[in-house]
Amino acid sequence: MKLVTAFDSPGEKVRLDKIPTQPPPKMQKADAKARFEELDEELFALQDLMWGAKTHSLLVVLQGRDAAGKDGTIKHVVGGLNPRGVHVASFRPPTEEELRHDFLWRVHRRTPELGEVSIFNRSHYEDVLVVRVYGLIEKPLWKLRYGHINDFEALLADHGCIVLKFFLHISPEEQERRLLAREKDPIDSWKLSVQDWKDREKWDEFTEVYEDAISRCAAPHAPWLVVPSDAKWFRNLAVAETLVAALRPYRKKWRETLEERGKIARAELEAFRREQQEKRRGTNKRRSIAASP
Repeated sequence: MKLVTAFDSPGEKVRLDKIPTQPPPKMQKADAKARFEELDEELFALQDLMWGAKTHSLLVVLQGRDAAGKDGTIKHVVGGLNPRGVHVASFRPPTEEELRHDFLWRVHRRTPELGEVSIFNRSHYEDVLVVRVYGLIEKPLWKLRYGHINDFEALLADHGCIVLKFFLHISPEEQERRLLAREKDPIDSWKLSVQDWKDREKWDEFTEVYEDAISRCAAPHAPWLVVPSDAKWFRNLAVAETLVAALRPYRKKWRETLEERGKIARAELEAFRREQQEKRRGTNKRRSIAASP
């Protein structure tokens, strides 16, 4: 059963209105939760291998409309990882310092080291989304950015970074329900923002720029995964399943790397112990000679 719609070739036609926001009809919540628990354990084990091998890193980009579930995905899916070596970066409007650099400057600094995982809550894609919808920069400049983004993600992939980009796909009805629910929840009310409702009025404009970004920046080494996200439990399952499927092919290589390093470590330890034994023999011999009449 296909859980996400993947785009991994530049120029692919993207029509978000043709992709469902609801789970597949035969998918049951109880079954999904049971499967998610299994995946959670496997994802933890794969992350542990990657941390030890330090031959690869993982970058997870989360994009979506307001209330699409970026924070929830981080809490439920990434929350099952070992906090060691996991970093979450939230990208808000750029500061004055950041505006004095190229648009990727602040992003590149937050990419993961080998062995580590970075989660981007929003990302460099805001610089071809919001800026287009609100006309914050001129067209010649934002058009260049697609190429810069593709080069940037290729650079990361060439240096061992596994790049996965998720678009959390929700319907207008579900977004409205979630935004209204925030107003009634004393815990979540801090998320209230007039801007969310302003962006909602530009639903079609945001649809167009998202489709354009996904089409222009899809690549085998940095695919876009469109996740039906009206049901939070299905969203969590789909993201977890995709992450595990992306990391599994590296499991054998990571194990071999760790086994080889283990052999080297054991050989070094054995050499150290032999050296210590020789020292003790020499010390005992000197003591024996000194004690002779």
